[in-house]
Amino acid sequence: MQYVRGMSQPAKSARTPASSDAPESAAGGRAAAQRLKMRRELAAAAMELFATKGYEATTVDEIAAAAGVARRTFFRHFRSKEEAIFPDHDDTLVRAEAVLNAAPAHEHPLDTVCRGIKEVMKMYAAHPDISVARYKLTREVPTLREAEIASVARYERLFTRYLLGHFDEHAHDDDANDDPLLAEVAASAVVTAHNHVLRRWLRADGQGDVEAQLDHAFAIVRRTFGTGIGAGRGGAAPRPAAVASEGEVLVTVARTDAPLDEVMRAIEQALKER
Repeated sequence: MQYVRGMSQPAKSARTPASSDAPESAAGGRAAAQRLKMRRELAAAAMELFATKGYEATTVDEIAAAAGVARRTFFRHFRSKEEAIFPDHDDTLVRAEAVLNAAPAHEHPLDTVCRGIKEVMKMYAAHPDISVARYKLTREVPTLREAEIASVARYERLFTRYLLGHFDEHAHDDDANDDPLLAEVAASAVVTAHNHVLRRWLRADGQGDVEAQLDHAFAIVRRTFGTGIGAGRGGAAPRPAAVASEGEVLVTVARTDAPLDEVMRAIEQALKER
């Protein structure tokens, strides 16, 4: 997989905000906080009713009443009752995209995507008890499971677009363009690794060092897809390190952002080929 590093980000507006923008910005922030607060209150009411009455027997009117709001207020925040137990995904998707947009030029795109999806884990880890209860409920209700899968697909699409935007468009012929496939496979691998760790953490009732588990899972994805995924394309994939030996001197060339284990493997291979 050949990526373009140092890719320029979309131009930011050069307009300097006037001082009058500050109150407007603060008001927007308060409105967003109030919106999220209401979504969470509706979600809590829905979770309690689903647990006591059952998902199928619970109505939107009952959820709204339990939260102390009108039916129309419920539908301003959610399109259906199954959406009500996933109140934070919209905001988390925005935060994940912000991580991608603010990525430093030297960072490998896969590392950026891994940092982006950590926003999802932060969302679950912020309320372990609710997250565990929601996980158990989604295992029992197929409709909720489908809603959860739809949420996962949104993250995969976001990460696929990001990775695809970092390919070198001139690295191969258009007739052999596998970039969309490769980007989707890599994005899916990151999401799958995250969800594997998340499910294990939820099954353990939210206990354990989930950060370390995530880093371990992402390291596996990085080793698998960071350099070798482009090997099947029309041209030979660029190696992370090119090595030559001259007498007793070993000369190694590696990318400045290559992980240490890749550099060490390249040196080890060069020594074997002497």
